[in-house]
Amino acid sequence: MNFKLRIWRQADSKSNGKLVEYSISDVNPDMSFLEMMDVLNDRLVKEGQEPVAFDHDCREGICGMCSMYINGRAHGPMKLSTTCQLYMRNFEDGETITIEPFRSAAFPVIKDLSVDRTAFDRIIAAGGYVGVSTGQAQDANAIPIEKHHADMAMDAAACIGCGACVAACKNSSAMLFVSAKVSHLALLPQGQAERKTRVLNMVEQMDEEGFGSCTNTYACEAECPKGISVTNIARLNREYIKASFSGD
Repeated sequence: MNFKLRIWRQADSKSNGKLVEYSISDVNPDMSFLEMMDVLNDRLVKEGQEPVAFDHDCREGICGMCSMYINGRAHGPMKLSTTCQLYMRNFEDGETITIEPFRSAAFPVIKDLSVDRTAFDRIIAAGGYVGVSTGQAQDANAIPIEKHHADMAMDAAACIGCGACVAACKNSSAMLFVSAKVSHLALLPQGQAERKTRVLNMVEQMDEEGFGSCTNTYACEAECPKGISVTNIARLNREYIKASFSGD
């Protein structure tokens, strides 16, 4: 398979970037998208050119590092998948593929396709944890949890913090990410101690980071590789209102 690649090249967050065209041929259709990028970089290095910077880690759809905007969609054209789970057979032979970094003021470009997503880390540090005693794990049946709540908590916990929701939103909102983290713990007994302060602190930190407001267009849910539901945003709003007007 042969492709024309239009890749965003940018030296750092303070530099102007531009799309640069590359041609790549004899691509195995069973290559993952990141493997194709590796082949391109190997060629660029051999030619004495600067390789394209991009993030990756597990390459198993778990780490959320591969934050690429491909042909106008976060992680590319396939639903419920990350960039590393995208294969070249998902494209047409001879197709032109445009590859850009996730766009958000809160995700400044480090270099090329690599962006700084530590804003998410600061939001988690603001309240995405539980203050329970550590030690020997309790028996699995020691804390009874309603199955419906357990299922919803596990669905929210599937969020890998990749930032596709931010990239897909026209306001660069992080509401889906924050709501997943808030919902996960609000639905479990272990998360009740910090329930009120958690949502207030995490939303405050989200606003400080410069993320926009929710657009209610469901673009975040549509592009989320883990299928996180926008119903979590509704829960976040309820949690925030209750915490804001609580007298405790």
